[in-house]
Amino acid sequence: MTRALLTVASVLLPLAFAACGEGGQATSQTPASPGTPAPGGAARLLVVTHTEGFRHDSIPAAENALRAIGRESGLFEIELCRTAADVRTRLTPAGLSGVDAVFFANTTGNLGIPDVGAFLGWIAGGKGFVGAHSATDTYHDSPEFISMLGGEFETHGSIVEAQVHVNEPTHPIVAHLAPRFTMTDEWYRFGRLGTGLNVLLSFDRIPPDGVGTAGDPADLPLAWLKPHGAGRVFYTALGHRPEVWDDPRFRQHLLEGIRWALKP
Repeated sequence: MTRALLTVASVLLPLAFAACGEGGQATSQTPASPGTPAPGGAARLLVVTHTEGFRHDSIPAAENALRAIGRESGLFEIELCRTAADVRTRLTPAGLSGVDAVFFANTTGNLGIPDVGAFLGWIAGGKGFVGAHSATDTYHDSPEFISMLGGEFETHGSIVEAQVHVNEPTHPIVAHLAPRFTMTDEWYRFGRLGTGLNVLLSFDRIPPDGVGTAGDPADLPLAWLKPHGAGRVFYTALGHRPEVWDDPRFRQHLLEGIRWALKP
């Protein structure tokens, strides 16, 4: 090979390998700086997956699902808050600058938010909060957080297939699931339920998961909406299993819930 050809090859080969990078090992996401607008006018959704208690193996599926929902809908771009250090820097008034809503995806325990009151005040100022599954297993030691979210996880039974009742069959968040749907998941029971919840999904019969007598009449909420000051809160108890996050019905449920939470 001539010196000229060697020179061309030395330039092109690194570029070729760089272009192949997308198909190889995933690179870490570079978070946008606080206050940076999302591209194309999309909203900015901060997805929190840090845990200080039980850690669900569905968290990677949750992150992937939310990234795909945002990309396919064009509604939002996600940023990830995965570690204790991320929580300390992002879940503060400065770290939340430019963020439109926060999504607690299977968080557990006391996350180490520097000032929980300031975080709740940020939501009350007109921002969105979305929680899935064990978001209600988070901050048991903060009545203010539980009040914002609308309820607190108390217990669950076995993972079973169960039929869920749709309370608000015309609401966009659950209309595609009406009047009932069947899903296999881990089903939560709640305490410290707030007043004035707009319940979207519930059990009107006890599911066959070993908690109570299966088939008995019940009123067990599973998904709801509520205000927090001028902010909007959407919670769904679904999402324990990775397969649920891949279910198109659940993804539609999340998309419309996020859309609702993002409204001014």
